[in-house]
Amino acid sequence: MPAVVVIGAQWGDEGKGKIIDVLTPQVDVVVRFQGGANAGHTVIIGEDKTVLHLIPSGILHERCQCIIGNGVVIDPQVLIDEIEGLVDRGFLRHHHQLAVSHHAHVVFSYHRLLDQLREEKRGSASIGTTGRGIGPAYEDKASRLGIRLCDMMNPESFQKALDLVLPEKNRQIEAMGGNPIVRDDLIHQAREWSKHLTPYVCDTVTLLHDSFRQHKRILLEGAQGTALDIDHGTYPFVTSSNTIAGAACAGSGIGPTMIDSVLGVAKAYTTRVGKGAFPTELHEDVGNHLQEKGNEFGATTGRRRRCGWLDMVALRYAAQVNGLTHLALTKLDILTGLDTLKICTAYRIHGKEVSHFAEAEGQFEKLEPCYEAFPGWKEDIASIQSLNDLPQNARRYIDRIQELLGVPIQMLSVGPDRKHGILLQKLF
Repeated sequence: MPAVVVIGAQWGDEGKGKIIDVLTPQVDVVVRFQGGANAGHTVIIGEDKTVLHLIPSGILHERCQCIIGNGVVIDPQVLIDEIEGLVDRGFLRHHHQLAVSHHAHVVFSYHRLLDQLREEKRGSASIGTTGRGIGPAYEDKASRLGIRLCDMMNPESFQKALDLVLPEKNRQIEAMGGNPIVRDDLIHQAREWSKHLTPYVCDTVTLLHDSFRQHKRILLEGAQGTALDIDHGTYPFVTSSNTIAGAACAGSGIGPTMIDSVLGVAKAYTTRVGKGAFPTELHEDVGNHLQEKGNEFGATTGRRRRCGWLDMVALRYAAQVNGLTHLALTKLDILTGLDTLKICTAYRIHGKEVSHFAEAEGQFEKLEPCYEAFPGWKEDIASIQSLNDLPQNARRYIDRIQELLGVPIQMLSVGPDRKHGILLQKLF
């Protein structure tokens, strides 16, 4: 059975958690394939709000098996806290519901400390990382100094690996004014973490291929968004991993022929957290409306999200690099009440109109967005279950997005709860 990849099509925070939660009843397995605890997927069910950083959003459905793939970097304490929090609330009743790759790399205290010290040293030139140690952990993975879960859970292997890497890390930490990490403290921590995580850690590649052979439906869950991809995003203000759909193969252990479709998730407007390019950013009344009504605060850091009009130049680029076959459009309801809506269809740089995202690289501060304007709507749309019942102006806005993108819209989110959605096409 082919798999479906769900990917962020903007700068992250697009509402992937909700979309995955809505799709999970149709699938058997949900796999997280990249990123770390710098991600935050929020699911709202009635009055109950769940924020997940490492465990896939599908964990809220008992019959679904969730896998954390080898491409994820794992902070063991964050994972343990998430597991315990879910168990306390009546979820994750059986160990087999969650499997964690034994080849996933571990985020240790020295990774977090280095991340934070570097940001402090950069001062006004800081990138705006979450300080969770994700970048330094991926650095160690690439330089073959990383420690995987299977290494950490073997005391002899762990101590050898630690003796190789820790002296160098402590030299870096001390050079930046930090306090060195105590070796014995890490060894003790690793021992305690291993006790908690042993029931979940396994060879997830074999597990995933067994699921394919059993004709199970697979959903692969991305973190962050396309414009934060380390190769294809607004570098250097990006995350430390590949966030695009192609990373689903490397981060989970499946081949590209197993992927059937790619669902991009995008807001009906645009947001981003932290520094970096944002061509359609709004600073006054409309930006405040989007921020306040959309409750635009980062799920991981709590930082205020910058808000702006929908950027179709960036979204078309996301469709290209991900090979999007479908789009889920979220937070359409947040636009309710605005007299006029705008969509950026191109950029103008030094009098020249540019319609390709890559052409604007290095010139984002100089460009002027080219907008199409649309009349807004006043009607409350949160309870609407059919496309035909939406206000005419909302349908006109949706139709134009679909026309400009060249990708069919599969789902509309018209409110925060899992019941607030309009399904336009079936993925399975």
